[in-house]
Amino acid sequence: MVKAKRVYTHFVVYLLLISLTAGVGKPTAAQEEEPPVRQTTITVSGTEFEWWLIRWTDNLTACQLLIDHEGLPSGSEIYDQCGERVYDLWVSTPPCEQASKGKSTTFCPGVYLYQAGTRAGEQEVVVDLPQANVWLSVEGCALVPPENFCPEIPDLLLTADEPLPNEEITAIHVIYESNAYTCEGDRCQIPLRSTPLTGTPIEFWADSSFGDSSPHFTAMLRVVESGVSPTPTNNGWHVDVISSQWQGGPLETCADIWQVFPPVGGPPSWLSTPSEEVFLASDEPYQYLAGRLINQGLVDASECSANGLLANGYADACGLSKARPIVDLWQNQFDTRILDVAKETGLPAQLLKNMFAVESQFWPGIFRVEQEFGLGQITDLGADTILLWNEPFYDQFCPEVLSESVCSEGYLRLEENERAILRGALAIQANADCQDCPSGVDLVYADLSVMLFAQGLLANCSQVGQTITNATLSSPGMISLYEDLWRFTLANYNGGPGCLAFAIHTTWNLRETMDWEHVSAHFTPACQGAIAYVELIAK
Repeated sequence: MVKAKRVYTHFVVYLLLISLTAGVGKPTAAQEEEPPVRQTTITVSGTEFEWWLIRWTDNLTACQLLIDHEGLPSGSEIYDQCGERVYDLWVSTPPCEQASKGKSTTFCPGVYLYQAGTRAGEQEVVVDLPQANVWLSVEGCALVPPENFCPEIPDLLLTADEPLPNEEITAIHVIYESNAYTCEGDRCQIPLRSTPLTGTPIEFWADSSFGDSSPHFTAMLRVVESGVSPTPTNNGWHVDVISSQWQGGPLETCADIWQVFPPVGGPPSWLSTPSEEVFLASDEPYQYLAGRLINQGLVDASECSANGLLANGYADACGLSKARPIVDLWQNQFDTRILDVAKETGLPAQLLKNMFAVESQFWPGIFRVEQEFGLGQITDLGADTILLWNEPFYDQFCPEVLSESVCSEGYLRLEENERAILRGALAIQANADCQDCPSGVDLVYADLSVMLFAQGLLANCSQVGQTITNATLSSPGMISLYEDLWRFTLANYNGGPGCLAFAIHTTWNLRETMDWEHVSAHFTPACQGAIAYVELIAK
């Protein structure tokens, strides 16, 4: 039987669950130590494609194989069904020039592929059955981020679900502050208590009548007094939860990567996401942007000396004055997209806007520095970081450029020329230069590129987290504060991972506090430009 590799839809699997689970064995008394595996095998009808590997010399069949997809068999399929000897013969077979000329192939070595036909067949597919799950929320308070304020300390509510028909959750287990709790059924409510500012870890899981347990999940809880009195006798509380199982308000993505809490009561303004785009609006006198607008003929500065431009292409005072109305409009035209991307990715919208302001003054074309592209001025090294440290983005982007079989190897296993092709394709996506556009840039393209730079920030978040873990053998949230971690991420984006890694390892080896003040003090002279960059964005 051919090894089936087709991925069947969740819909088909769900329709079969009722019949499947009825035949899955429960553990006997002698087997209780080994929980049942949530897998079953189904037989599915489909089309099989028959291929022959035929010898050039005598046209005898060396191997017959069946595959479940159109197109040529893959190397792994040939290896699995024909064996190592035939596989080695196939991969080492040179082209047979005689065959292309219609001559005898007797003296051609090796084998060739021939599609013999198709036929209806049945395939055995191993299906992973869905596991039991446990979710977190709070009872007694409606948390509204980013403040997450409660007049009274709420309870932690754990609810579990069992997706298999005819099965149910039998118990929920929680380990909280060294205390173990067990609740029968699919619901468990535990009173919360005040925690340190860094939070308190918990572990939780559920048992199923199927005979197994859900995965063991973790969370960090923080419950601290607000210092605000909703009544004359009681203070309020800020309640924050970091967990993949949290069902409350949205969790900021990089805070989850770092396992760190934002400042109590919400982040500072430069790390915030406003509710409406009007609160992202700015009116900065950007001289570089004004110079670009004049140069592209979008602003008439002919009354100014030298057309209002300095030798470096920036606008002088007269040029800026002429361009100011359009400068104000231009710098805010991406706000809607920035806010949408921030909400979709869990990144701070104000941070994205501040970064674009410092990097390009919202001019998405190439001018100031060659080989730096777009609103966020991505470089070859920056493209490398995205593809290496943002795996979901790589999995989506790579097959658009290279074949899926090549991409499946992972970015690090690609050949250098393949990685260079991907980096170049990424730079093209960021570059909005357009000779045929009235402004010299494609504004629709620039608008779409906001997501690309957001994915770049997520990649830098992950890289910074791993850098700190490598240096300290601890999670980033146990070592540094939320704002400091964001400053490290911006320095990593601007100066590169080498600058930050050296400074972090040096700071840790000297047993200094792992904050921005101490880490930035150890930037080498070549890296110190990142300090001003970070402070401009964090204003």
